[in-house]
Amino acid sequence: MNTRRWLRLIWPWLLVVVVAGLAVWLRYGLIEPPTMEHQCDGTGGPAWCAWRQLAVQGFLSYTYGYVALGAAALALVWKHPFAAWLAAALGAFALLMYCPDAGAPALLIGCLRLLRSQATRGTPVGEYRQGHRKIQHQP
Repeated sequence: MNTRRWLRLIWPWLLVVVVAGLAVWLRYGLIEPPTMEHQCDGTGGPAWCAWRQLAVQGFLSYTYGYVALGAAALALVWKHPFAAWLAAALGAFALLMYCPDAGAPALLIGCLRLLRSQATRGTPVGEYRQGHRKIQHQP
């Protein structure tokens, strides 16, 4: 397998890991620490407090889970590698951002669709694969 094909296969998985890392940083670095919460308690908090509050509202209203399930449904309907990657990435994000009931199935569906699209992309199509049912050419 050449390097270019290998990079094309591994790139979507690395991006899913990057999105999961972003969710881990957001959860454990910005949302959960009590020091961050106390900085945003008052009216004169830092500028990033509005973004933190928006992230908290996202998992309190289960928005991340609904968006991940929507991406999983899109991946099932639209059999494109980007839709599969989106479902996997949003599923990982939702799973790590307190929406495991929707994030886990979305991550699973996205990963399976992404694997399927990568497996069928490199498969050569045979000469008689489209239903001709001939064994060999006639002389």
